[in-house]
Amino acid sequence: MPLLIYSLLRLALFGVVLGLLYVVGLRGVLLPIVAVVVALALSYLTLRKPRDAATRWMAGRVERRAAERAFSPKLDLDAAHEDAHLDDELRDRG
Repeated sequence: MPLLIYSLLRLALFGVVLGLLYVVGLRGVLLPIVAVVVALALSYLTLRKPRDAATRWMAGRVERRAAERAFSPKLDLDAAHEDAHLDDELRDRG
């Protein structure tokens, strides 16, 4: 949810900057280009808390996904048993 809020705030900031530049008299192809650059700079300066919240949310999500993919204790025990069995076979052969 914080990522959605941050994205909407950035989009709103872009709209405000675009409108202000239009009112000031900037037109044509240059209008959206300048609006993107100015909105990017302003969002970096003014939206620190929402950006940090979105970053924490994404990092937490990555950690949760990594934890879900981690081996369970039973799988670790199975793998250890299989490794021991293969080690025994290799030792017996040579």
